[in-house]
Amino acid sequence: MATDNRPLSPHLQVYRPQLTSVLSILHRITGIALAAGSLLLVWWLIAAATGPTAFDTVQSFIGSVIGRILLLGWSFALFYHLCNGIRHLVWDSGKGFELNTVYASGWLVVVAATVLTVISWIAAYVVLGGAGS
Repeated sequence: MATDNRPLSPHLQVYRPQLTSVLSILHRITGIALAAGSLLLVWWLIAAATGPTAFDTVQSFIGSVIGRILLLGWSFALFYHLCNGIRHLVWDSGKGFELNTVYASGWLVVVAATVLTVISWIAAYVVLGGAGS
């Protein structure tokens, strides 16, 4: 069988991503990020149950720049996945499939997730007073 003359499907270098495909991929990525971030939560809970030395170790990691970046990403993933899940619930009712509505709700999900992330981080810093800085 000669396969040299078969046409090739458009590759990622040719394909122009659309908002709907990017948001779908981001939904899957945030789901994976939430699962991975849950491991950090489990580590923190086990350390809290183990004792002060283990808990201090985890707290120092979480309070580090890398730890805070991970927490920021995890909180954005949480809010994005939540907002996009609500969007999917609306779709399950059979509403919101018009192209303009799909794009508007997609941008609304991105903006809402960003705003909720910023608000939660500001609230945390206000309540905690920037503890661990």
